[in-house]
Amino acid sequence: MRIPKTVSALVLLAGLTQAAGAQTCTPKVPASSLIEAPKWQMSINPTLPPQQFVDDKGELQGLNVELAREIAKRICVEAVFLRMDFPPMIPALRSGRFDAINTGLFWTEERSKMLYLVPYAQQAISIYTDPSSSLKLEKFEDLAGRVVGVESATYTERKAREFSTAMEAKGLKPIELRTFTTVTATSAALRAGQLEAALNINETANSLEQKGIAKIWVRDIAGTDITLAFRDKQLAQAVADALTTIRADGTYDKLFDKFGMTRLKVMTFAIRGDGPTN
Repeated sequence: MRIPKTVSALVLLAGLTQAAGAQTCTPKVPASSLIEAPKWQMSINPTLPPQQFVDDKGELQGLNVELAREIAKRICVEAVFLRMDFPPMIPALRSGRFDAINTGLFWTEERSKMLYLVPYAQQAISIYTDPSSSLKLEKFEDLAGRVVGVESATYTERKAREFSTAMEAKGLKPIELRTFTTVTATSAALRAGQLEAALNINETANSLEQKGIAKIWVRDIAGTDITLAFRDKQLAQAVADALTTIRADGTYDKLFDKFGMTRLKVMTFAIRGDGPTN
């Protein structure tokens, strides 16, 4: 079939335009800041809707996914997501297996000395039960002596253990914590009656409640910043600058509205903490 000259011209023009765009898009980080430039490789644990999850087609979705893709466009790199469980992420990043952690890592003083952390949102912890449970909870201390599920090696687990120790010091029974690698496994144990209650971030608990598989009793416990984590300071700063631009042009607010996540109140994003000392 003969292609009209006008169509050929349009195809050629589109190709030239794309090529020109590619030539003018210069990465805002040096190649040395990335393990395999121009790829920005980041670990993600897609088990926490609406923050990060896998849809029915097996595709990555969520705030962290769309926000990272938007940042990647602004700094002119290719966003590459590496799916993995959370526990090995920090040692793997520090050993140089990838460039960043993008899984809603809670900010802590300890972590801020191991990695370059850029806060981008806020989160807190919720307590929930199976909807059919007769248990009624009003405060964290009501979990004393209860069997409670939580994802392992997370900020939520850490705070739960701190609270449990404090409760025990007051003469209350400690919490019997049972750890799981994913929220799906925790939910299954809750439904099976192996747990009396569970802990997770507000947004994930909200998602479970909306699906009718959880009832939230207490929200907004131990709120703090969540971060993107980096092994390289120049990459971390470039991402912080991109977030500032994304906030200024309204893209940040649109994404947070879309996924029902809690914004930071700042307009300028930055590395929080000194980062690695060696």
